[in-house]
Amino acid sequence: MPQKIRMPVNSSNVLSVIMGGGQGSRLFPLTRERSKPAVPLAGKYRLVDIPISNCINSGLRRIYLLTQFNSASLHRHISQSYKFDQFSGGFVEILAAEQTFSDTSWYQGTADAVRKNLVHFLNHDFDFLLILSGDQLYRMDFRQIIADHVGTEADITVATIPVPRSQAGAFGIMQIDSSMCITRFVEKPKEPAVLDSLRVDDAKREQMGLEPKQDYLLASMGIYLFKREVVLKLLDNTHTDFGKHIIPDAIKSHKLQAFVFQGYWEDVGTIRSYFEANLDLVSDLPRFNFFDMSSPIFTRPRFLPASKINAAEIDHAIISDGCIINKSHINYSIVGVRSIIEEGSTLSRTIMLGCDYYESESSIRQYAESGTPRIGIGRNTTVENAIIDKNARIGQNCRISPVGKPDKVDHNQYYIRDGIVIIPKNGVIPHGTII
Repeated sequence: MPQKIRMPVNSSNVLSVIMGGGQGSRLFPLTRERSKPAVPLAGKYRLVDIPISNCINSGLRRIYLLTQFNSASLHRHISQSYKFDQFSGGFVEILAAEQTFSDTSWYQGTADAVRKNLVHFLNHDFDFLLILSGDQLYRMDFRQIIADHVGTEADITVATIPVPRSQAGAFGIMQIDSSMCITRFVEKPKEPAVLDSLRVDDAKREQMGLEPKQDYLLASMGIYLFKREVVLKLLDNTHTDFGKHIIPDAIKSHKLQAFVFQGYWEDVGTIRSYFEANLDLVSDLPRFNFFDMSSPIFTRPRFLPASKINAAEIDHAIISDGCIINKSHINYSIVGVRSIIEEGSTLSRTIMLGCDYYESESSIRQYAESGTPRIGIGRNTTVENAIIDKNARIGQNCRISPVGKPDKVDHNQYYIRDGIVIIPKNGVIPHGTII
């Protein structure tokens, strides 16, 4: 179902709020030292760059980011990436959870996080509040959802995406009537009878251009647009979460409209989904296109040299800025900024998150004297189905693979999650190690 802007849209009266998430336990150990929105993506970006870029490309330049765990690197990234001039009136500002004399609790959920920051939001003149997630990969023009919201005179508009019946149990599912009004919400339905009752009917399925022989249901994307007065009223209680509490209750008393999105969308909240979404970017025709300059993805500007490739064989890979890759084999992998890969090494289905700095010659000598590898991938090392976090030191003659191991392992040198080996940030894998 193609979406069209049906009327001129005033995006200056919209305030955007990006939810930074909680501890990000499903993305551990990538979230061991950083918040979920700060997790690197596609070699040079961060997850938070996606919703922020969608906002900027949609003309929404007043953006708050709510977070409470490991927010130091996120603060640094935001301050170094998003600076608006004093005449535009735009900003990207982090609101970290804080204890006050009147409230000593942390954020208890998405709705609670917004409620505790209303004092900041109400300092701005806005008619609509847009709530976004900080860990999703998609490209959306929010002017479309704003136009639908205004055109249908909805109190709340919920962005939804058609999902096959087999995936519906992982989402909050919406049921709509003929005018796209939401009439029912069920959180992660599992029972066959309930799934049957929530399926998109044949007329709507044909209208959306979905496969005729498969059942589809409308899943919430965690993207909500509220009228200002409505969000104030619905948060005048102790409910903690939008998806679990606010939206289901609002159906009884307010007009909720569904906005059906049919582009690429991926929730990258788990190690497996994060791994697969990244590796899809190296395919011939990736489902998410970073090369679409009509709506670019912004990030921190770095002043790095172009990458240097010395006789390496590279097949289906993304090589970020400032890398030095010697005679090695790289296939279906992402190599992050400032990565060093020595000769004789092989990377297959591997995501290197890169490095924060270049190691000095004196540092390399000092570590070498102690038998510790330099930053990067050492000689004659093979890595497959792995995520190498920032500043990791992988020695020579190592073998890193999850083959033959449990899906979940906690080791002092590495982790395994969902059948993927993860070398943590600043991790050290000694020479000759076999994982």
